[in-house]
Amino acid sequence: SNLIELPSCEIHRLGEIANLVTSVRLSRIRKEKLALAMKNEGYIPKLLQLFQVCESVKNTEGLHLLFDIVRGILYLDKTILFEVMFSDECILDVVGCLEYDPCLAQPGWHREFLTKTTKLQEVIPVRDPELRQKIRQISRAQYIHTIIMPNPSDFEAGFLSTLNSFISSSKEEILQALQNDEEFLPEVFAQLTNEATAGEQQWELMKFFKEFCAFSFTLPEKRDEFLQTLAKLGFLPTLEMLMGMDDLQVRSAATDILSYLVEFSPATVQQFVMQEAQQSENDTQLITEVIEQIICSPNPEFGGDNQLTEILCALIDPEKMLAVASNLEIFEFLDIFYGRYIHVLTAPLLADPSEEWYEIVLFFFFFVQLMALLFLVDNYQTAEILASVLELLSFCVERHKYHMKIFIIKKDLLRRTLVLMKSKHKFLALCALRFMRRIIGLKDELYYHYITLGNLFEPVVNAVLDNRNKCNLLKSASMELFEFIQKEDIQFLIAHIVENFSDALESVKYIHTFQVLKTKYEQEKYQQNEKLN
Repeated sequence: SNLIELPSCEIHRLGEIANLVTSVRLSRIRKEKLALAMKNEGYIPKLLQLFQVCESVKNTEGLHLLFDIVRGILYLDKTILFEVMFSDECILDVVGCLEYDPCLAQPGWHREFLTKTTKLQEVIPVRDPELRQKIRQISRAQYIHTIIMPNPSDFEAGFLSTLNSFISSSKEEILQALQNDEEFLPEVFAQLTNEATAGEQQWELMKFFKEFCAFSFTLPEKRDEFLQTLAKLGFLPTLEMLMGMDDLQVRSAATDILSYLVEFSPATVQQFVMQEAQQSENDTQLITEVIEQIICSPNPEFGGDNQLTEILCALIDPEKMLAVASNLEIFEFLDIFYGRYIHVLTAPLLADPSEEWYEIVLFFFFFVQLMALLFLVDNYQTAEILASVLELLSFCVERHKYHMKIFIIKKDLLRRTLVLMKSKHKFLALCALRFMRRIIGLKDELYYHYITLGNLFEPVVNAVLDNRNKCNLLKSASMELFEFIQKEDIQFLIAHIVENFSDALESVKYIHTFQVLKTKYEQEKYQQNEKLN
């Protein structure tokens, strides 16, 4: 009802105005009354006229007070004032006021940045003038929110909730308008897939589309409609094509978009992957692109392969597939995966020798191959890639029990993996040991027979002996494996370990686990003899 009476807009009353703006912060009602009074009296344009006068005569005190006033008006957090402050007529003077922070030795350069440095690049022309104006307005609001006022105190943070909502709702309006434009998104896709599109233009298009998707997927009520629009435009085949491009920036942006899609709508991608696997006989498919980027990553230490690993795990997880497929369809998909794709993933670990060479000198071949593999993993980048592959294979051991068991035994994969325990990169040795631990943890007797027949505990025992006088993760992880066997009382493996490695393990008699294993073995043997008698 009764609005706040505003002081007249005069330079000598700037201190009084600053105190008024500051005094209402803790009262929601007074903030609303002050905002409405400023709106009704056209107060902000009058203040900005004073700013021009103060700046022209270099009135430093007045400029510092105007900084406090404009900052305080922003903290009133009222949409009716944002619309005035972010308009074309006022925005540069508002930003100008915020350049004169009393805490800074020199004024900022925000106006120069907004007018000369930054440019809103239209990768695809926006035909609607009102929409273009909205885009300019929201970009300026984001600049003020993110750059000029980036670190509000805990006390001040709550004062900008409406500004956050203003930016978010404006973005939503922009996205909805672009999505409703029947020509805009088709033009984006047409240029992305056009071979004649220059590299720089394609990168700009990908940056735009990545930001477009990133925000659209965070809107639950609009997500399904957006996905339907993308599906009509052939979104996933386009993404697959872009992930196979030579341009690293474009590939990286395409991977980010796929990651958003897997996070917010995994069923969409899984359905596409399953249909693609069933309909196509070639290997130029989305899963192949993901796997090839994992094993050919130029900079795995920067985390790109971790993102791809998470994507692949989501795409081949049977539990998540249940949302879009039956158990039979999932089983058929896994048949295809292990028939067509798994060899691409295990390529860094497995090499197919010629049959003739393999038959003549089997042992020599394995020795040479394993030494070559160890030489390769001296390279840190190769070690990172192999570690990612082993993490994926460990995932497959747990989720694809039937298919993975057949593959491991057929390819003797565990033997090739355990060679990596001699790598100088301890994280890779740990990944190899963890792979074996996952296999043993399944408590599958077929795996037990495979391990004992191949004498595959030897690398693990050697790791314990090599680290007997050390205290490190590799030794701890090796001991945890033996402790698991002891606690679960897996007699088949206990007998194998004691009968084959008891003499070698005499040098680590102080480790209690091995003594318990030996005792369990002797007790079991005694009980068997009693039964025979």
